[in-house]
Amino acid sequence: MIRFEQVSVTYADAGEPAVRGVDLTVPEGELVLLVGPSGVGKSTLLGAVSGLVPHFTGGVLRGRVTVDGRDTRTHKPRELADLVGTVGQDPLAHFVTDTVEDELAYGMESLGVAPDVMRRRVEETLDLLGLTELRDRPIATLSGGQQQRVAIGSVLTPHPKVLVLDEPTSALDPAAAEEVLAVLQRLVHDLGTTVLMAEHRLERVVQYADQVILLPGPGEAPVIGAPAGVMAVSPVFPPVVALGRLAGWDPLPLSVRDARRSAAALRERLAGRVRTDPPAPPAAGPVATADRLGLRRGRIEALRQVSLSVRPGETVALMGRNGAGKSTLLGTLVGMYEPSSGSVQVGGSTPHRTPPREMIRRVGLVPQEPRDLLYADTVAAECAAADADAGAEPGSCRALVSELLPGVPDSTHPRDLSEGQRLALALAIVLTGRPPLLLLDEPTRGLDYAAKARLVGVLRALARDGHAIVLATHDVELAAELAHRVVILADGEIVADGPTPEVVVSSPSFAPQVSKILAPQDWLTVTQVREAL
Repeated sequence: MIRFEQVSVTYADAGEPAVRGVDLTVPEGELVLLVGPSGVGKSTLLGAVSGLVPHFTGGVLRGRVTVDGRDTRTHKPRELADLVGTVGQDPLAHFVTDTVEDELAYGMESLGVAPDVMRRRVEETLDLLGLTELRDRPIATLSGGQQQRVAIGSVLTPHPKVLVLDEPTSALDPAAAEEVLAVLQRLVHDLGTTVLMAEHRLERVVQYADQVILLPGPGEAPVIGAPAGVMAVSPVFPPVVALGRLAGWDPLPLSVRDARRSAAALRERLAGRVRTDPPAPPAAGPVATADRLGLRRGRIEALRQVSLSVRPGETVALMGRNGAGKSTLLGTLVGMYEPSSGSVQVGGSTPHRTPPREMIRRVGLVPQEPRDLLYADTVAAECAAADADAGAEPGSCRALVSELLPGVPDSTHPRDLSEGQRLALALAIVLTGRPPLLLLDEPTRGLDYAAKARLVGVLRALARDGHAIVLATHDVELAAELAHRVVILADGEIVADGPTPEVVVSSPSFAPQVSKILAPQDWLTVTQVREAL
């Protein structure tokens, strides 16, 4: 269905090709997973299938890419729209209309699908992706995860033969991610749809893949094979594979179910061993508090009676379904929204009544869309502006960028970075100011496992220095690795608040892979198991 013949792509002003010498075939009716570290060219490879590379992005494509016999060099994206459905890393860049139902219908209208067929397909897709209650909602009012589901739905309605998905579950809560992956499996198995998908959260998707394509590094030849075989040599791998490597299991498990079958001996070795948890924060007065906080956004009651406090040195993970109110709570703590009821205090000030220039000394927010913080033409200029704004020593921001994101030249334009690289740059900009309270909204979206490990190291160091950290995340592995406390929100209300092991171990949705594999023992991460052994 998809054929790459010695494909290389070189962007303007780039010294080296983004991808080089790619020669592979994606068979019809298979789900093929594209993996590799951040910045190795996964999005470029996906863009070449839809024709966006090079027709939209520019650059030079050498070699040949064909999709169902159509050559993407001679067929522009609009001439492939009936064949290829594409969802990029940024759902907002995907939308054309204002409401959910209109967005689902737009692609079919463009292709001239009959109105009665359009109506039926819209209803089917609303049901498939759990969007029925959102059908009349303005897209701008949806959470990031809800927007991602709408973007996926909008490419499903035209019934393309090929789906190209770039990080399709990155902003979804665990249950929503499972629903989307179940839909993709049904399309592959029942309708013969070909799915080519890039994803960093391999713990969610690798067990569903028919084949895995690994891009080991920039410009390196891809490694193609069965999932277990590729995971054995891959530099990026999920916790279940990391645990299998540590325990010496052969073959390597790809799912929790497979791992549990092999885990009896490991459980015996761990019996009586003590788990190492992050050191508890020192006793101190809270740096931020919310007391019976309520907030309405239009007709939506986004927060209800939320009471929360965060101490210096404490890391709190906010979790819950898409649309539960996590991002709204972060926005309220930074002063973006005025509460409808109750009160909120950060560093002794009321955020929405405090001038922004004063608030940035007390609290820093890294939003879901990192480009909201990026306005300069180069990485160097962004870092220089961040140093000046924070009153930091020149080079402070650049040092953080190098720690989080090795190998990115100063002259790189932020728009030329991958989504994960842009996020790392935005994180460095906010961290330069070293605010007492740091708020992170989906901080691992687009990050590979190595970048996530570096981020965990930076955040742990900040917590040890007394900074309070609140992160809204669907990444259960990050919460298990980093958080002292987990707060679960549902429909704007807090339904659970307690130490991480107590909240996540018993939860089928929010338990990390290691916890599920080694239950009833209460281990959370591969790091804890390694230290115990």
